[in-house]
Amino acid sequence: MEQTANDRVKTAVLLLAVAGLASGVAFHLAGRADIATPLWIAGILPALAALIVEILRSIVRGEVGLDIVAALSMTAALVFGETLAAAVVAVMYSGGTFLESFAEGRARREMHALLSRVPRTATRHHDGALQEVPLEDIAPGDRLLIRQGDVLPVDGTVASDAAFVDTSALTGESLPVRLGRGADAMSGATNAGEAFDMVASRRARESTYAGIVRLVEEAQRSKAPMSRLADRWSLGFLVATVSIAFAAWWFTGDPIRAVAVLVVATPCPLILAVPVALVAGLSRAAHFGVLIKGAGPLETMARTRVLILDKTGTLTDGRPQIVSIASRDGMDRDDILRLAAALDQASKHPVAQAIVAAAKARGLALPVPSEVAEIPGEGVVGSVEGRKVIVGGDGFVARRVGRARGDQPAMAAGAVLVAVAVDGHMAGHLVMSDPLREGTAAMLDGLRGQGIGRILLATGDRAEVAERVTEGLGLDGLRAGLTPDQKVLLVLSERKHGPVMMVGDGVNDAPALAAADVGVAMGARGAAASAEAADVVLLVDQTDRLGPGIEIARGARRIALQSVAAGIGLSALGMIAAAYGHLTPVQGALLQEIIDVAVILNALRALRIAPQDPTSATPDQTRSTAGAST
Repeated sequence: MEQTANDRVKTAVLLLAVAGLASGVAFHLAGRADIATPLWIAGILPALAALIVEILRSIVRGEVGLDIVAALSMTAALVFGETLAAAVVAVMYSGGTFLESFAEGRARREMHALLSRVPRTATRHHDGALQEVPLEDIAPGDRLLIRQGDVLPVDGTVASDAAFVDTSALTGESLPVRLGRGADAMSGATNAGEAFDMVASRRARESTYAGIVRLVEEAQRSKAPMSRLADRWSLGFLVATVSIAFAAWWFTGDPIRAVAVLVVATPCPLILAVPVALVAGLSRAAHFGVLIKGAGPLETMARTRVLILDKTGTLTDGRPQIVSIASRDGMDRDDILRLAAALDQASKHPVAQAIVAAAKARGLALPVPSEVAEIPGEGVVGSVEGRKVIVGGDGFVARRVGRARGDQPAMAAGAVLVAVAVDGHMAGHLVMSDPLREGTAAMLDGLRGQGIGRILLATGDRAEVAERVTEGLGLDGLRAGLTPDQKVLLVLSERKHGPVMMVGDGVNDAPALAAADVGVAMGARGAAASAEAADVVLLVDQTDRLGPGIEIARGARRIALQSVAAGIGLSALGMIAAAYGHLTPVQGALLQEIIDVAVILNALRALRIAPQDPTSATPDQTRSTAGAST
């Protein structure tokens, strides 16, 4: 409510200032200066009082800015009888603060849209009936009905044959995305198709959307280092303004010139353009699925020169996929996959779940297994449709069927081999790997084109696996077998080349993300620890969002600096003209009002930054499970 109350005060002060100025001008033109002057003063005093309160608050916070110039100009104008000029300054100042609040509100509209879309209830299946329950009552494993137009209340997996969801509010993707049975569904997306069932995988407070809302609130409360730099610049500008005003009065003996100098410098665009441009940049980045936690990280992101990437889940998809199926004894490949997946339904191992997802993606019906026994780290044994099935490592399965290992299909470095035996005979092998994300090379080339001078890979995986996966990417360095603290040391050592951006998704990446100048977490499936430690969260599981994020950050910072340079330059010219007597106080006030409006409108151009289209894979490609070639 504090923000609403502040807005109401600013609106009331502006209305009083405008009413005082307009009515005073009307009586002045009618020849009633005796009435006009009190009306002008009546409009000035509320603005001056609000200004003094803001100055005192700034001093308490240890900040000194150009609000002092506005107070000096109004006070000086009143003292020396330039009441009309003081009234114009009052309208100018109150109008500027109101316009700044309006501009920031417009820039944040997409972030507020995230908050307003939070669902409060969900429809849950219970004992053959549907019940409307509060969000906090949903537990993992609950089966929910997502009706057409509903916002997904929690993270979960699709339990129907297919679902069409609109993720535009989170990721900027314009077209609905098709999710197959068993696919991950992200809270905050909207059901754009027919109603479907979803099984909750997290509680509401732990889900993606709840985390996004918390990050948005944190971003809105932040203040950029660049804004603090603007405060330091404003102190220097304050000294220069007062010096010019005093010199004009000293050398000419005319105090009105000093008043005109103060008026034309009030308020400086430095305190208006920077926050508006950077907040607009935050909003624009969120539209493209890049949630930047504050204006400070946005400014640092714009200066990034070194990029360090994790491998698993960042450069690669992070989920093993079936790349081929080798049949033994002539068994049909789909039968091998179907029987293996049916048995693996009883296992929570990531490889087992990937096999199940691949079978479902092919439309294979999976019967319920029985007599299942899982040997941790080895494999699974059980019955499927009355047939004895064994799925696991090649050595484990070979020992179970009483034959030596051998005749393994060719595999690339880092691939996983899953053997399948049926009724005591080796049926075949599933070759699985975690491939490089499609379009990664083009994405990295695009980042180099945006000024990233060094790109390195930092992974805890084996060197031969990392080299194989990143072959042909032209990386500037590859560090394999790293522990979390070694990743931190790598980040710190690379700072000699410029600001460092670290991208990762796992808990082991969190320390490096926190140590980097800009930490970027894969928010769609990444660990909560990495998202908390990071400065930037990619709301969709695609690294190609880095390019638009960096481009928007650099564009917003460039627009802010352009606005500051133009505003200060024009104000300086106006002060010199006023010092030489070419501008009256009223003319100076009107000129500064035009300058302030111009720099704010220019800063709002950050809302229209149009980054290049991502060069990586489409959402359907990145979400697809095993496109198994046989």
